[in-house]
Formats: sequence, structure tokens, C-alpha cells
Amino acid sequence: MQITPEQYDAWTAQSRTGIEIVDGVVHPLPSPSKRHNRLARLLANAWDTAVGPGWNADTNVEVRLCDAPLTNLRPDVTVYRADTIDVTPTRPEHVLLVAEIVAPGTETTDRVVKADQYARAGIQFYWRVEQAATGAPLVYTYVLDPAAGRYRDGEVFTGVVKVTAPFPVEVDLGRL
Repeated sequence: MQITPEQYDAWTAQSRTGIEIVDGVVHPLPSPSKRHNRLARLLANAWDTAVGPGWNADTNVEVRLCDAPLTNLRPDVTVYRADTIDVTPTRPEHVLLVAEIVAPGTETTDRVVKADQYARAGIQFYWRVEQAATGAPLVYTYVLDPAAGRYRDGEVFTGVVKVTAPFPVEVDLGRL
């Protein structure tokens, strides 16, 4: 059974936590590890400092990519327009950058499915963080090619990530 946006919007905030909806189907999210949470927080804190007053960077922001069929995702970290902080749901046009931290069980979803969904929704930048068993994670950056409707490969980093777009930022993900 597929859930509609109207049905979903009638749910309480508490019943919306810990899930994503893809093509109208509810998918529970796995509980993140401490390493996963720390990576997300390091990214969010660095981005929030770097983006300036027009943008916010937060974890666990629900982004509605599509109404029919309903698709709501919760990127691990999202940079969104500050003036939309009270707008629900967050829409792709409010979002500049999302990051997904790949965890056991989410490999295909984060590497292929979500990248495709974010690109089709028009989100300009996507970062994928691959956790290493030991040492610093690998960070893959992508930039939307609007004509193709998909992401082009950007730079790949390990340890320290230093970029100028979409905003200048340096993040030491080796500080786990």
C-alpha cells in the first residue's frame, strides 16, 4: 500500500522519525553508529560555519523530493536556505548540498539510488562519505549536470576535505 502526501502530512512528528518514504512506501532507517553520527556532526558543524547567514547546515532534515509518488528522504547532512527553516516540508529548491554517509546495509541506496533521486530533484551538490574500517573516511563529491539530470564526478578526498564550491570549506574528517 502506498502512502499519499496527505496521509503522511496527517501523521504526528514523532511517527515520522526514523523513516524515509520512497515511491510511497515507508522504509525504516537503521540506527546510525557513533562513528556515523560523529561524521555527520563534523560535516554539519564545518558547513554551518562556512555557508554564511543565508544558509543552514543540519543533520536529519526531511526533504520531500516528490509528491506523486511520495518520496521523502533524510540526508545525513543537508545545507538548506536559512529563510526556509520553518517551511515544512523542505523541498529540493531549498537545498544546496546533501551528504550521505554510507553504512553497512545502505551501500547501494547511498551510492546509486539516492544519488539518482537527488540529481533528478535538482539538488546541485552531493557528497558521499565512505567509512573506512580504520583511518579516515573517503569523501566523493559530485556536481549536478542539469542538462543530463545526473551528477558529474568531482574530487575525492581522504582525511581533510578542502573545496571552494559550493562554498569554501575545510573539514578534517580524520578527527574521529
